[in-house]
Amino acid sequence: MAMNLPTKRSRRGRTPMAEINVTPLVDVMLVLLIIFMVTAPMLSAGVPVNLPDANAKPLNQNPSEISLSIAEDGVIYLDDVALDPGTLALKLAEVPPAPDGKRPQVVLRADRSLDYGRVMAVMGELNRAGFTAISLVTTGSVPSP
Repeated sequence: MAMNLPTKRSRRGRTPMAEINVTPLVDVMLVLLIIFMVTAPMLSAGVPVNLPDANAKPLNQNPSEISLSIAEDGVIYLDDVALDPGTLALKLAEVPPAPDGKRPQVVLRADRSLDYGRVMAVMGELNRAGFTAISLVTTGSVPSP
């Protein structure tokens, strides 16, 4: 069975048309781009934490950062992995330094129902391990009191 290709007229007769239609390719690529743009922010939040509200500017995302979460029950998660009680210092010691030799930035997400002392104890462990750049994550902005 022969395939009927579109042809052009030329002096020598009919020749096969060798052009590629890129419009469907562009359409598919734009749809994929939109899908990735919508789903990418959903992938960064791993542990469900009820974050407090604050009036602050959003921070830029940094690829060499550590995500530390404290759930409502007090369990500490290091990049979506639950840590046993008392092992935070050991896990922080295993974190390699950034390419510039400094410790990476820590993004701390703590549940709003946690005791202030519990969050400060974790921040003290971070400081003791040499992590001095700590960002506290909150939900949207609220007007200042």
